[in-house]
Amino acid sequence: MAYSYDEAIKRIQQIVSELEQSQALSMDDYQTKAKEAKQLLIFCQKQLTDWEQKMEDVINPS
Repeated sequence: MAYSYDEAIKRIQQIVSELEQSQALSMDDYQTKAKEAKQLLIFCQKQLTDWEQKMEDVINPS
């Protein structure tokens, strides 16, 4: 799974939409989608943290 930040956000939105629209999703499918969404959220959070650190380094160089 190699996503850019924007691709990861789009995939999270897609998963949420699938979960909201599906009335007959099996527990296994739900668990798989929830796990993927969680991994994508962790990835996005790390990207934002890394970006924030880079901006801090630019604003306040050592």
